[in-house]
Amino acid sequence: MKKVAVIMGSDSDLPVVEKAINTLKEYGVPTEVHVYSAHRTPEEAAAFSKSARENGFGVIIAAAGMAAHLAGAIAANTTLPVIGIPCSSKVLEGMDALLSTVMMPPGIPVATVGVNTAKNAALLAIEILAVTDEELQKKLQADRDANRAKIVEKNKAIEAQFNS
Repeated sequence: MKKVAVIMGSDSDLPVVEKAINTLKEYGVPTEVHVYSAHRTPEEAAAFSKSARENGFGVIIAAAGMAAHLAGAIAANTTLPVIGIPCSSKVLEGMDALLSTVMMPPGIPVATVGVNTAKNAALLAIEILAVTDEELQKKLQADRDANRAKIVEKNKAIEAQFNS
């Protein structure tokens, strides 16, 4: 199975990113976690990105706040799928990071999830890997079926309470 890299621009992003790490581990996806900054360690970020495919990665998740150039800097140096997680900050509550992550120039796409939605980033990475991994596809479907069953039961309880 291909690995997923989870890169954060600062260790202050760890509380957000841990949800992605935990989700990947729950699905049994090999994961590596690093701190590389688009601005403070650009050479390290570029070197990682350029060698990611040959090092067994299938997807890279990049989380950053404020200017949030990390996902774009990573994507500029690889043809692997890159998923950006914009992280909120005190100043603009993540809107700056969201726009910086999602507004990429033509030719350098970054798939972007919502602000602080690391679990969705992990699930998207898993879906990408599941294109060629039937076991992952089965795990995803089983989880979706279980979630559906929970909602159906909650609906029945609400209907019984309020619909006569």
